[in-house]
Amino acid sequence: MTTLTPIDPDLWSDGPEPHLMGGKLPSGEIVFPMPQGDAASDVEPYKLARKGRLWSWTSQGFLPKEPYEGPGNGDGEGPQDFVPFLLGYVELPGEVIVESRIVGATLEQLKLGMPMEFCVVPFNQQYSTFAFQPERAA
Repeated sequence: MTTLTPIDPDLWSDGPEPHLMGGKLPSGEIVFPMPQGDAASDVEPYKLARKGRLWSWTSQGFLPKEPYEGPGNGDGEGPQDFVPFLLGYVELPGEVIVESRIVGATLEQLKLGMPMEFCVVPFNQQYSTFAFQPERAA
């Protein structure tokens, strides 16, 4: 199995337990994603919590507009190749609310406030991306 390239190498940390990378402003406010360029001046990199709670969600049932580069928009592909996916907002308490793909659940299984955890998943045949999934029982 080949390793997929992160869709953006600055979005999450490396290692066996990766974290989304946000930024801590001089005011103490936490932001995501980590600002880039001049906007990153005086912003400290900040590893966000791996666990949070589902704040809101929906289903992406149609092929998104550009710059979407996932299944359904490649050469020889079309809307018939698109697979709907779940999107949600996950609150990382005391930090931020992150917009993310939701994996490992169906629309009917999602519940307001359900525990979620960070994961890295395939985006397409070349890239990986981040997502959140229902927290596994310990």
